[in-house]
Amino acid sequence: MAEKIKIFVSALEPSSNLHLNTLRKKLPSNYLLVGVCDNDVGNPIILPSEFSIMGFSDVAKKILFFKHAISILGEEAIKCDKILLMDSSSFNLRLAKLIKKKNPNIPIMYYILPQVWAWKAWRAKEIESLCDKLACIWPFELIYYKNKARYVGHPLLDIYKDTQKDSKKDSNIFVFMPGSRKSEIKKLINEYRVLAAMLLQKYQDIKLRIIVPPKFKDTNFMLNYGDLSMFDIYYNTQEGLNNASFAFVCAGTATLEVSLMKIPFVLVYRAKLIDYCIARMFVQLNFIGLANIIYQAMLKDEGKDIKKAGLGDDYLHEELLQSDCNAKKMLESYENFDYNRYFNGVDKLRNYLKHGSADNVAQWLIENK
Repeated sequence: MAEKIKIFVSALEPSSNLHLNTLRKKLPSNYLLVGVCDNDVGNPIILPSEFSIMGFSDVAKKILFFKHAISILGEEAIKCDKILLMDSSSFNLRLAKLIKKKNPNIPIMYYILPQVWAWKAWRAKEIESLCDKLACIWPFELIYYKNKARYVGHPLLDIYKDTQKDSKKDSNIFVFMPGSRKSEIKKLINEYRVLAAMLLQKYQDIKLRIIVPPKFKDTNFMLNYGDLSMFDIYYNTQEGLNNASFAFVCAGTATLEVSLMKIPFVLVYRAKLIDYCIARMFVQLNFIGLANIIYQAMLKDEGKDIKKAGLGDDYLHEELLQSDCNAKKMLESYENFDYNRYFNGVDKLRNYLKHGSADNVAQWLIENK
């Protein structure tokens, strides 16, 4: 029987656990995952849900918890054979420092790296000093690191391997994605209801879907959505988006998911004013949609005169932010959508990302060099 290999993982976000679950299936059966992860992925020491925060203003409330969690996890991590950190840089870099202090020889891989290309590019040097393997999910990330990074592919292409045919205005399915945070949902849901009523009045035989994270199903959290009687509720993103003609998407990884499925959409986002202002202070980009930022990175690599991803003028999809995030403008975005431009763009984006990442990450994680 093969010796058990314990991998300590720190995956705080739902999306990280989704990709970790895909990665787990690629690892040998003697590899065990422990740490911060969902129950169906590994053996959690602390559940990811305990780290949930709702914007900058909520961080202060959990400072003591974060400090206590890092202390506990640091002790548990050095009992393992390897370390795998995923996303959540503000927490995971502190954890990496503690692990290296306790055991400088334990190998650390960082998968889904901090977005140094968005802000604080100087962090790349620190990340490289703390980690042994840097698994980049964006081709353009490589320029920020010297010798420990490699492009492994993008984890969403492990999920969205095939895309639906180019959809046009003849499909009658509209999808609403209000995000997964309480503050996001409350800021968007009323405008979504107004928009849904406008669509039902203006177009015949249409179907309205809303996507809700599966963890909220049959919980009191559903009260934050209010009346959803106008919508068919889906708890699986891929199923909810299947055969959709158009989507209204809250900012985040979802913009890239929708793009890879070749579904036309507009990004809509309205945050607490204080959170929005703080974010704009630190992250000085022209666009916030991940699909737009990566699209610009691709154009830059092709020779377009763009200082860095997120600062160009070309975009893949429209973004309606803050006061522009209202039902009237959402409807206008749908009715004025440039389908040919969008479909050409998403084809180029998919080719740029090339392939999924799980196979490459699993193989590299297993290697002892």
